[in-house]
Amino acid sequence: MKARYRYRCYPTPSHKLALAKLFGCVRVVWNDSLGFCISEYIGGKNKPKNAELQKQFITQAKKLEEREWLSEVSAVPLQQSLNDLEQAYQNFFNSCKGKRQGQKVKPPRFKKRKSKQSARFTKLGFSIKGEKVYLAKVGKLKVVWTRELPSEPSSVTIIKESSDRYFLSFVVEVQPEVLPSSDSSVGIDLGISTFATLSNGQKIKAPKPLKERIRKLKKLSKSLSRKTKGSKRHEFYRKRLAKLADTRTDFLHKLSTQLIRENQTIVLEDLNVSGMVRNRKLSRAISDLGWRTFRNFLEAKSEKYGRDFRVIDRWEPTSKTCSCCGFKIGKLDLSIREWICLNCGTSHDRDINAATNILVAGGLSETLNGRGGSIRLSQDSSTQRSVNPPEFKQLSIFDWLE
Repeated sequence: MKARYRYRCYPTPSHKLALAKLFGCVRVVWNDSLGFCISEYIGGKNKPKNAELQKQFITQAKKLEEREWLSEVSAVPLQQSLNDLEQAYQNFFNSCKGKRQGQKVKPPRFKKRKSKQSARFTKLGFSIKGEKVYLAKVGKLKVVWTRELPSEPSSVTIIKESSDRYFLSFVVEVQPEVLPSSDSSVGIDLGISTFATLSNGQKIKAPKPLKERIRKLKKLSKSLSRKTKGSKRHEFYRKRLAKLADTRTDFLHKLSTQLIRENQTIVLEDLNVSGMVRNRKLSRAISDLGWRTFRNFLEAKSEKYGRDFRVIDRWEPTSKTCSCCGFKIGKLDLSIREWICLNCGTSHDRDINAATNILVAGGLSETLNGRGGSIRLSQDSSTQRSVNPPEFKQLSIFDWLE
């Protein structure tokens, strides 16, 4: 399997100038080709082939007076930029035809100068020389090697973040590292007040970088809006604003790694995050937590370390089903954090009960809470609940009051 190894690099002022030219050329080639494809579509024609775009916007464009500066950078990242454009269009077309699963993919967009910049080199455009990495027509970059590369990289991407930090991202072939087998499994219920509640009763709070720094964010945004675009002060506040996003990523990486190392099977509930963020009262809090990013981290690390990662259906009534006897209550308002089962009388913490049911719905059989309620699951993803004595009995509210 392929993996990315990312390292911080520190280019000199001359390197930064060369990289700025490189990023600009990559961006111009992408935008020129995308604009041409859009104009062809408006004219009722099919999208030009990748080979035609390569010839027109790289080979022939270098001979034009207004684009002759494309020759000052390596041709490798320019070609890779159009390869990425071709892949972006293929993803869009497959999504429209229903050949691609998941959320609908939007068509490619124009690249901006102030957003994150990147350029990819294949084997012909880079080499590792001792402690430094040589990029064609850029030079040798100083790299902080925090870990060794497991194999020879097939490509490297030079990245400039909005916060003006530079990284080298290598693509290498790695063998899956199978961790020692574990007997423990965990179901995870994601929430807002508590980021994750585990089926073992543990509750994990999120750092919520946006909520904790909302005043600082507003202050920086206000200061940035008052500065003249292109000025040194505007650039200074823009970089400070871009650095506020690192806290959440660090938290999600550490938590996902901990869960993968401690558990053989991880079960998560499928959440419609894109639909939930449409709630204007909860959209900021949900976006601040990074639920989808957390799921992606768990899925990737499970594959890498030989763990079992499962996702249950989003319509499974995990919150309002008793994890002891399987009794399902009616509508459960979001403000109710604890409830008592009308059938067996067990008091439930809403989140812990949901996490336990998520674990069971993921295909793991166990006896819960020592009350004799066993859960049998078939070979497929559907769950079958059977309750040993006492018999399942529907009680009315009047029977409960007596």
